[in-house]
Amino acid sequence: MRSITMVQKLGKVLTNTRRFSSANSISSKPINLFSAINQALDLALDTDPRSYIFGEDVRFGGVFRCTMGLADKYGKHRVFNTPLCEQGIVGFGIGLAAMGNRAIAEIQFADYIFPAFDQIVNEAAKFRYRSGNQFNCGGLTVRAPYGAVGHGGHYHSQSPEAFFCHVPGLKVVIPRGPKQAKGLLLSCIRDPNPIVFFEPKWLYRLAVEEVPEDDYMFPLSQAEVIREGSDITLVGWGAQLQVMEQEGISCELIDLRTLVPWDKETVEASVRKTGRLLVSHEAPITGGFGAEISASIVERCFLRLEAPIARVCGLDTPFPLVFEPFYMPTKNKILDAIKATVNY
Repeated sequence: MRSITMVQKLGKVLTNTRRFSSANSISSKPINLFSAINQALDLALDTDPRSYIFGEDVRFGGVFRCTMGLADKYGKHRVFNTPLCEQGIVGFGIGLAAMGNRAIAEIQFADYIFPAFDQIVNEAAKFRYRSGNQFNCGGLTVRAPYGAVGHGGHYHSQSPEAFFCHVPGLKVVIPRGPKQAKGLLLSCIRDPNPIVFFEPKWLYRLAVEEVPEDDYMFPLSQAEVIREGSDITLVGWGAQLQVMEQEGISCELIDLRTLVPWDKETVEASVRKTGRLLVSHEAPITGGFGAEISASIVERCFLRLEAPIARVCGLDTPFPLVFEPFYMPTKNKILDAIKATVNY
């Protein structure tokens, strides 16, 4: 009975929600990424009375102010602080979601998500499977700021997405900017599966664009071709897309958006057209998700490839502080790799 009620509630939410397209009729205004996250959380709380936000310091707005004003608007029983215990935050979220609620857990930095790894990987991801679909915690969304920020060092700069991409039962989503962040986060919160949503903290204040004020969602597991090209396909996600824009060579730029399950068909179609592929991410190159993309595309497009697939990624070292510029997959590194691939 509870499941039917939740489906009916979700149906009402979706009926009043726009699936965002390129239409310009939607009222919008320029805001940055953390404000877009705040709008999405505001809408999630407003449209579903069984949604809750919790984590370290979220009541006053959190370190990056993504939850600012929400406790005052919706009450301390729906937006509340937790102890400094990531395992407890996610464990509580699993129980809350299992009771039919929308549990939105915030991990203050993605670098500190590892104490919760067991709860995410062994509990949340397997909850539905081990019960034969009698129970689930699909209402759980785990938010975490990830990636470089210019001065974070090895405990505030990591990109751990590949760890979770290896786990059946989870979805992993990463936005590239404010408009995407709002629409994708709302989709994650309303999706019937547990999701890890990584937010590029480097862009919280730097990325500003027109964002619709309405309630809208972007489809998960659907990549977006940001720019069409004919010479090479560039694939990335999150903040890395900001440095992948290149001039002078006809590059087809694709934002993967959802890493698991990822949109193989869109990437495959692009590579069949260009004959070349470059994948870039901040995480270390060994075992990074770029390796999975590379292997899959070789299997699907081997006879169409004109050059070896290139990967421009972080180095296989702990994330450095002073030497961050040498570690990062920079614009110049990407340009060199593009030239080498095109001229192969």
